[in-house]
Amino acid sequence: MVFSSRIFHHDDLRVLLRLGGAARGSAMSAQKLGAGVHTLLFDLDGTLIDSAPDLTFAANKMLSALGYPPVNCSQVKGWVGDGVGSLVRRALTTILGDVPAESLIEQSYVLFQRYYAESVYQDSTLYPGVHETLQTLKSSGLALACVTNKPSRFTKLLLEKSGLTGFFGAVVSGDDLSLKKPDPAPLEFAAEQLGVPLTACVLVGDSTNDIRAAGAAGIPVLWATYGYAGRDDIEQDATHGAIDTIFQLCECLQVAG
Repeated sequence: MVFSSRIFHHDDLRVLLRLGGAARGSAMSAQKLGAGVHTLLFDLDGTLIDSAPDLTFAANKMLSALGYPPVNCSQVKGWVGDGVGSLVRRALTTILGDVPAESLIEQSYVLFQRYYAESVYQDSTLYPGVHETLQTLKSSGLALACVTNKPSRFTKLLLEKSGLTGFFGAVVSGDDLSLKKPDPAPLEFAAEQLGVPLTACVLVGDSTNDIRAAGAAGIPVLWATYGYAGRDDIEQDATHGAIDTIFQLCECLQVAG
């Protein structure tokens, strides 16, 4: 695929913010982004990689070690987005039917990390078109970064095993800063690492945390509808656009195949 090398201005990108709105019947408007947009910030889990199978495996190994019954992948998908600690807490709360003791959370967190390290890219898969799309975007001269709430240890492993490491000029993980998404700090830090103004960025992500972080940062966001967040949760916020496949990034930016 060939991407014409240029900086994308609001006339190029405003259609991104319109995608999916009519189909879902929302009142989404085609906001103008302003000139000079040339950087894409990507969430990881549920946006670039379907990691839920391996997260479920690790969660169930953790629960089994504690003598608890398993959870299913659909449940785990609903817990992704706030970091590993939150996933562990939600799994325990679901099983126990009550808020778990902090000592149990700490014990479970250690177990989860051990089991997830063994299975980071065992059954996880790239979403269709991710590798090709990132290659096309990078070849065009766009700056790319990965901004995730996942701990850096697992982020690095997942990017390496999936073959995505080389696409990103910056990677910001959930433990790189004291604040995670939905705080805008990780987005600001990614832009700083890339050496670009935050106003040059668009965030692509699947969760409410992504939409809120972008809103707090004052930048546009594209919701990846194929990810883990439910439509009812996302549609409460009409300030975003949407893509139903990652290929639509190239289609909307007029990439020639």
